Amino acid sequence: MALQDTIQVVEPAEEPKVATDNYEVVHEKSKLFYPEYERKSDLKHQTHYCPGCGHGVVHKLIAEALEDLGVQDETILVSPVGCSVFAYYYFDVGNVQVAHGRAPAAATGLKRACPDKIVIAYQGDGDLAAIGTAEIVHAANRGEKITVFFVNNAIYGMTGGQMAPTTLVGQRSTTSPWGRRPVNEGFPLHVCELLSSLEAPVYIERVALSDNKNIMKARRAVRKALELQKNGAGFTFVEILSPCPTIWGKDPVEARKWVGEKMIPNFPLNVYRDRKVEIPNNNAPPHKTVEEIVSGERKAAAEGMVPGRQHHFREMGIKIAGFGGQGVLLLGQLLAEMGMREGLEVSWLPSYGPEMRSGSAHCHVCLSKERIGSPLLSRPDVLIAMNEISLRKFAAQVAPGGTILYGRERLPEDVQIEHAQVICIPASEIADKLGSAKVANVVMMGALLEETECLSSATAMKVLEAKVKNPALLELDRKALDAGRVYIDHTVAVGAVTQADGFAQ
Repeated sequence: MALQDTIQVVEPAEEPKVATDNYEVVHEKSKLFYPEYERKSDLKHQTHYCPGCGHGVVHKLIAEALEDLGVQDETILVSPVGCSVFAYYYFDVGNVQVAHGRAPAAATGLKRACPDKIVIAYQGDGDLAAIGTAEIVHAANRGEKITVFFVNNAIYGMTGGQMAPTTLVGQRSTTSPWGRRPVNEGFPLHVCELLSSLEAPVYIERVALSDNKNIMKARRAVRKALELQKNGAGFTFVEILSPCPTIWGKDPVEARKWVGEKMIPNFPLNVYRDRKVEIPNNNAPPHKTVEEIVSGERKAAAEGMVPGRQHHFREMGIKIAGFGGQGVLLLGQLLAEMGMREGLEVSWLPSYGPEMRSGSAHCHVCLSKERIGSPLLSRPDVLIAMNEISLRKFAAQVAPGGTILYGRERLPEDVQIEHAQVICIPASEIADKLGSAKVANVVMMGALLEETECLSSATAMKVLEAKVKNPALLELDRKALDAGRVYIDHTVAVGAVTQADGFAQ
């Protein structure tokens, strides 16, 4: 087993004749580990780590420290992608699994949301020093009050032995078969030295699992990092040089010797930072709990709510699409705020291309009387298509019996839509006649409100008044909102745009 056992010395019931001959050795794992590991039904008493792997030793050191500090129920462990990806099967603490390299970012959010918890990010060299370089540097630079344990074995272990950012010069891997060459692959990355150049970190140390003496030093470093966090200190970081016998092609004893003989000379063991750091907190906003923030937002959103407003739907999904610059995303934001003001649960999810203008853009808006499971709409009830490209791309996604508001006078001749009602609205032409093409999106909003009755036009004006500070533009928006409503009332009512059965001409 890779998880190391705690050895207890238990005396026998009878007085021993010779003390050294009658001791019983009992192996016991920390209470921080689950009694059984449910990852595989037939291997519930062992981890997935290879014999001699350093992860098991590091797990034991962390478990011992958490148990000694009495913080098991206050701990959240962020597991990475890598050999330790299944840590949540072993540690009986709060567990969060994250994408490759994102542990410091997730740990940051967890610690800020739960400042009284002990938050640990556990990472390997590929996870932290390659894809996660930005996350670890910026978390350290901000002085996030988290603890990061960085297990460095100088190789990608889980995915087949590729060269890692910490692979030694001359060390062979599947992607450096001639050995790492600085001229081609660069030099190994020294993470402790890199992070210690920043102002905010409180404690940074590099230790090793090369022999018992160094393992004891590692034990002290792990405990110190966690104890500092418990006491309210800032960013703490422990790099642990660890053996990887399987990928290195060595037996466990040789692998530990290799850590001492090869890795330590390249990655010197040292305390790189150990000091109290006071980060300026000038002009800090008053601290509020999540409940206070949500309550305040709901109270603010309720201002201007239409009294007694009843919604005829349980949930309505609206997709808005067009070119960048047509106000597609803004229209979605306006609808979401309107929904908030009318007491609905709302979500707004934007999507746009790299172009500032003329690129494709769309967004999803969900209005619901209940909590929203996902902001992504695969079958929207309503599609607002501001241009032909958007109509052709998204019309088929509209739920059967849904509604499509198309921002042109008529459908393209080769487009046939039979599963949804289509209403054509020359929004740009209407906006031009009002005085500005910029309000075409508000014309479409007025048409949406009149056709679906999903929200109140009075609420729409309240939102516009709060958002638009230019009096002339606000008056244009008011006229555009009315124009969209009037177009639906007068044009659709006489069947000029839709057939009697509700489908487009």
